[in-house]
Amino acid sequence: MTAMLPTTEFALLRRVATEQATGRAPSLVAAVVRDGETLFSAGRGEVGGARPDTRTLYRIGSITKSLVAVVVMRLRDEGRLDLTDPLDKHVPGTAFGGTSVAQLLSHTSGLTSESPGEWWERAPGGDWDELNATLGAGEVKHRPGRRFHYSNVGYGVLGELVARLRGTSWLDAVRTEVLDPLGMRETTEAPARAHAPGLTVHPFADVVLPEPAHDAGAMAPAGQLWSCADDLARFTAFVGGDTGEVLHPDTVAEMREAAMIDDSGPWSMGYGLGFQLAHTGGRRLAGHTGSMPGFLACTMIDPATSTGAIALANATGGVGILSLVADLIALADDHEPALPEWRPAPIDTGLLELTGLWHWGPSPHHLRVLPDGLLDLRPVSGTGRASRFRPLGGDRWLGLDGYYSGETLTVVRDAEGRPHHLDLATFVFTRVPYDPTAPIPGGVDPSGWRG
Repeated sequence: MTAMLPTTEFALLRRVATEQATGRAPSLVAAVVRDGETLFSAGRGEVGGARPDTRTLYRIGSITKSLVAVVVMRLRDEGRLDLTDPLDKHVPGTAFGGTSVAQLLSHTSGLTSESPGEWWERAPGGDWDELNATLGAGEVKHRPGRRFHYSNVGYGVLGELVARLRGTSWLDAVRTEVLDPLGMRETTEAPARAHAPGLTVHPFADVVLPEPAHDAGAMAPAGQLWSCADDLARFTAFVGGDTGEVLHPDTVAEMREAAMIDDSGPWSMGYGLGFQLAHTGGRRLAGHTGSMPGFLACTMIDPATSTGAIALANATGGVGILSLVADLIALADDHEPALPEWRPAPIDTGLLELTGLWHWGPSPHHLRVLPDGLLDLRPVSGTGRASRFRPLGGDRWLGLDGYYSGETLTVVRDAEGRPHHLDLATFVFTRVPYDPTAPIPGGVDPSGWRG
């Protein structure tokens, strides 16, 4: 583990210690990671008479959902499903078969938040047929796509979808396709060794009560798994873009895009395709929180700085787990920001003829080649429509961000093969403002510019 400055480590430790004490957590473990490496970790309280550490096992609750979502996105990338597919195409026989895969991933399906019957987090779960039998038309609480409505049931459904398309259990698919390739050997459906017990703390006295930990059955994809901070450090880096061979970084970036915001109050939280999003302190974080009776968990990362944090506690409530993680990220980046360093990058030098100044009407833009071979087009003023572009072959490029996301940029050449103008979703960019030799819609006044 790379050491941080003593002053930084003390500030981080103080934040962890304060949260454990004020939240009255029987135990709490936290860690800060950057670029896939753990920079800091601390444990407070006790597990089995000793300080917990980054190998101590806790139940991680809804972080399980993100792991299931990764398998769903792998299926999409393999062409086994489309995110716009109705559920009926893959899991027929439900009362909500018109709901799309993307809506289930993003909690916009309108499905009920909890499975009917007993409180599923404290009761043994049944199989898919038993769960599906309880999900009648009345369990669709909102029109699909209308709003964000967190649905644990939706991820039980996605677990069944994974099982049917993979021909195995959702858990085996997650283990084989995500956990093993990322080296997350300690992340399991039940703890395989000594672990933190699930506890709840009395609201008016410093005493604890053990919480039950049942197998959730068909609802398990919503919150079954156990893990430790070491394993979650690897997954935190994955969410930030260090994806290994599990998913392409572009797919993980797609998962981090806000599919819906929580409009129940001032907007600071959103949800992508299996990832929670948080806007806090000027930072955009991605990851997931988790809770099960007796446990709280959170992993978040700022992809812009590659700094992330993890926190795990064995308490049913009281700990501000997301606030703690967000504060640890902010403290690490404020006290010890990653130091920038520039180096020449190998690129296709044939792209250099595209770079430089281009104008959309009178508005000047700069076109640059990025180290990863993408193009970056943005206003000289720094405000307005900007986007990166990925090559599609030939002189065509696909927009990746903002207004131009999904749109095509085409380089149009003159008779000598030199770049003459750019056509971006019908907008014409020219080397000089309103170049009269370019096919600008409406033409250019033949009298030219005048005073």
